[in-house]
Amino acid sequence: MSATSLFIITGASKGIGMALVRQLLLENHNRIIGIARTLSEFSHPNYRHIAFDLTDLEGLQNRLDEIFPEGDFKRVVLINNAGWIGEIAHLGKLSSRSISKIFEVNIIAPFLLMNAFVKKFSSLKDAKKVVVNISSGAATKAIDGWSGYSASKAALNMLTQTAQNESDIDQNGIRFFAVAPGVVDTEMQQEIRRASPDNFSSLSKFIGLKENRKLMNPEFVAEKIIYLIENEEKFEGVILDVRNF
Repeated sequence: MSATSLFIITGASKGIGMALVRQLLLENHNRIIGIARTLSEFSHPNYRHIAFDLTDLEGLQNRLDEIFPEGDFKRVVLINNAGWIGEIAHLGKLSSRSISKIFEVNIIAPFLLMNAFVKKFSSLKDAKKVVVNISSGAATKAIDGWSGYSASKAALNMLTQTAQNESDIDQNGIRFFAVAPGVVDTEMQQEIRRASPDNFSSLSKFIGLKENRKLMNPEFVAEKIIYLIENEEKFEGVILDVRNF
């Protein structure tokens, strides 16, 4: 491939991830590595798909060289987009595996990928280097039934802020952002609408958002994220919301 910009995107097979892939491939100089649990039927000469479950943490560490290849890139970008709402239920009703899995997907896997990204690319002096973690407004809200999701996204926000602080100290030139995408019409919203009202008191609100067509589409959110990446020097701070830019 002759592409000069490298994008690594998790959760690339659907929703915001797939919208990002499609829009980024409109530029011939972009090379994309997409990671998702499922196989992808999407085909493009500048796209390589890695079918992989991010809860396999040991396997993830064994594939880091594949995920972060060598190359003389002008820009390298990691987008930790994959996320899981988890088991929507109150404390006392959650399975132990659900509690473990939501943190594996939402914070531990992104942590491992960020660590590998910094190790691999911090020495690229002339390249633009950006990490975008897809966060959530739930990171700052105590929503019943979402204890694991809210807590894991709050952890992701703090991880991102700490990473930027370290980048400033080390002067490695990496910009880190945690971006809340708003309420987006994805499969996660379908899972939320299937929840029991006994475990999620805001159920009617989320059903109403869909019925009243107030959900944002993934393509719109992808456009905003790409704008952020291409104009990162215009943004101050780390914690952002697509509805505010």
